[in-house]
Amino acid sequence: MNRPGSVLITGASTGIGRATALHLDQRGWNVHAGVRKESDGELLRKDASDRLRTLYLDVTDQGSIEGAISAIREGGSGLDALVNNAGISVNGPLEFIQLSEVRRMFDVNFFGLVAMTQAALPLIRETTGRIVHIGSMGGRHALPLIGAYCATKHAIEAIGEAQRRELSPWGIEVVVVEPGSVATPVWDKARDAAAARQPSRPTRARGARSTG
Repeated sequence: MNRPGSVLITGASTGIGRATALHLDQRGWNVHAGVRKESDGELLRKDASDRLRTLYLDVTDQGSIEGAISAIREGGSGLDALVNNAGISVNGPLEFIQLSEVRRMFDVNFFGLVAMTQAALPLIRETTGRIVHIGSMGGRHALPLIGAYCATKHAIEAIGEAQRRELSPWGIEVVVVEPGSVATPVWDKARDAAAARQPSRPTRARGARSTG
């Protein structure tokens, strides 16, 4: 590769996505960092070089996805890697968690990942690039109170395994990263949301604790 590498990172506002964006920026990559708030983009650019570019990107919105890919194509940097990092967590006993919350989590963590990968693949194929899915150890071993979240990560494991074989004829590598527990804002948001729902849950649900 004679030019600097180009990477698109979803969910780059905080946590693993932000850390990855800044790390690759420091290593000379052309980073396209997907954020959902302009204020988050400003904070990220403040800590990065002039190469880093923020894009508004909602992985549950097909128009937003296509707009981000078009911006990268028009910018002429190509795309050597996609890091599917965007994700949310909704915690609670599976007996009581609302199905709308489970669907929302799958929309972001799984369907958003699939949609993003489909949209980016034409650019990735041009460079024989790489796709990285940020999974979790929860994708291998589910724990109480985060069962629905772990289910989305199990799904990512399956997608990664299938894509790895499907794309190997083009030399495209597919990697699933499986971090353990990482102190990121995603858990703070999940905890705060769970606390807000607590009064409306049956008494027997309020004392539920993880035993794993």
